[in-house]
Amino acid sequence: MTSLPRSSPRRVSVAPMMDWTDRHCRSLHRLISRHTWLYTEMVTTGALLYGDVARHLAFSAEEAPVALQLGGSEPDDLARSAKLGEQWGYDEINLNCGCPSERVQRGAFGACLMNEPQLVADCVKAMRDAVSIPVTVKHRIGVDAVEEYEFVRDFVGTIAEAGCEVFIVHARNAILKGLSPKENREIPPLKYEYAYRLKRDFPALEIIINGGIKTLDEVDAHLQHVDGVMLGREAYHNPYVLAEVDARFYGATEPPRTREQIEADLIRYCADELAGGTFLGAITRHALGLYRGVAGARGWRRVLSDNKKLAARDLAIFDEARNYLREPIEFID
Repeated sequence: MTSLPRSSPRRVSVAPMMDWTDRHCRSLHRLISRHTWLYTEMVTTGALLYGDVARHLAFSAEEAPVALQLGGSEPDDLARSAKLGEQWGYDEINLNCGCPSERVQRGAFGACLMNEPQLVADCVKAMRDAVSIPVTVKHRIGVDAVEEYEFVRDFVGTIAEAGCEVFIVHARNAILKGLSPKENREIPPLKYEYAYRLKRDFPALEIIINGGIKTLDEVDAHLQHVDGVMLGREAYHNPYVLAEVDARFYGATEPPRTREQIEADLIRYCADELAGGTFLGAITRHALGLYRGVAGARGWRRVLSDNKKLAARDLAIFDEARNYLREPIEFID
């Protein structure tokens, strides 16, 4: 296996998050950071093979680079779905082996696939044979009571033999029975050292770490041990955390964009989407945290989540929301 470049394009990424990282969310994140690697929500193979493909896969070129995360466990279905993803212009296909929800378990995919590494390897091989873009895997470090590092080491080793070179490691166990998806993101302890050990044991692989990371200083610390860092809920609730990513981790020379610049572009995006019939609240819900930490941010959130105002389809709602933000901007400790 050839060594990967030292500086990964996935040096910083935003996690695939159900009901959150849709095309409007990704468009906002792209207004803040040009280089952060973005992921779709998980899309099941059934939704693509038997549903409305355009509804699930359509996205704008401005969002790129974007990876498509798939949910499934049948190699042929995944291969066909991956091919659709490549045809629609995605830059990567990612297989979900980390979601612990009961609904996903009933579909026999997600985190329960960690108990079937050879099946995952078969799925990866089928997708790699079908597409020319990278095929990656997102997974946990263990399932239920399995705590030993060797479990995730052997899982990664088996899938790597099928040609997968990029692994996104959510550094917690997945508890398949007894914990909700939310609890699975909070209760199992984080074991970052397991991801670090994977990088040491598989130096030719690209190892991306995920789980509980909130600041760019933390990103910097993790990058001393692994190839990339995936931000999750912090990037959603506090999207401006991405503002300095390009300069700090990708060598960009332009200064970070201000919140006001981002907001102005977001308003233009909203105007285009409204012309196409999009509900304004489908976009503004992702921007509620844009001014997080700024005095008056609560008023901004309240106005932009008022369904009556949003139903009026009037972009003056942004002016009303901005009135709650004090000038000059004051930051709350």
